[in-house]
Amino acid sequence: MVRHVLAAMRVYSPPLSSCSGAGNGLIDKRIMKSDLSISVSGSLAACPSSALVAEPGRPWPVRLGKRLRGTFDRLIAGSSLVANAPVLDVRDFVWTALLRDQWQDILAEARTVALVAPSLATISPDHRAIAEIGKWRSYFLWGYGYRIDDNLTRCPRTRDVLASIPGLATAFFSILAPGTHIPPHRGVSKGLITCHLALIVPRAGDVRMRVQDRIVRWSEGETLVFDDTYDHEVWNDTDGTRVVLLIQFERPLRRPGKWIADLFLGAVRRSAFVQEARANIARWNAVVEQMDG
Repeated sequence: MVRHVLAAMRVYSPPLSSCSGAGNGLIDKRIMKSDLSISVSGSLAACPSSALVAEPGRPWPVRLGKRLRGTFDRLIAGSSLVANAPVLDVRDFVWTALLRDQWQDILAEARTVALVAPSLATISPDHRAIAEIGKWRSYFLWGYGYRIDDNLTRCPRTRDVLASIPGLATAFFSILAPGTHIPPHRGVSKGLITCHLALIVPRAGDVRMRVQDRIVRWSEGETLVFDDTYDHEVWNDTDGTRVVLLIQFERPLRRPGKWIADLFLGAVRRSAFVQEARANIARWNAVVEQMDG
């Protein structure tokens, strides 16, 4: 695996560019390592020994879940203790205030790790239909209830803030390259709600997301809460890089929706959809450690 990484290092000559907005330091002089990260993503994905591919078959939770997701989501929605709307009111989630208070500390940590963030499609083969290699990168801290301890250690302030979030399931730095379009898609379950903490939002151009029939835009240091089971897509029509801390947390539910959500998400957590991604994160981190060593 390492020889593929070294080969990528030898042949890749990155372009010069910069990131607009408050996060100019994310790219500038370290762009070579950042773009090398993208190149290495491609090498890993193509490397037979890395096994970074999805299994052709999917276990029953994913197959059955896709067929019954609408039924599950309707039952969960009927038990929801918060609004069942595409975009939710951040005031209904008091813990988001801590994210806003600490956003600059979180941004500082994002800058230190974004350069070694792999493409989401490299980590999660199931996302390859919507996440082109090198366009959408991710640095995972939590994934479906699993802690990524190596990554959390590099982001201690973010780790502490995440510990205050009730029902935390997933958290990662979501990094969109200039010109990226994430096509329409839907999330796994209405049992989860998504929160974005905007860290870097380029100003020259338009960065936006459509959630159902609403267009929303990010503002640095602010939070956005939405239900990703509604059809949504994202555009970064700028020359800069957009970075958010993406968080998924359990929807506040009464029974029986709580039982249904817990059962379904527990099955997904044990499925190849999640377990392959966990293994790929471990492989990626091992390569990065060898490169740094």
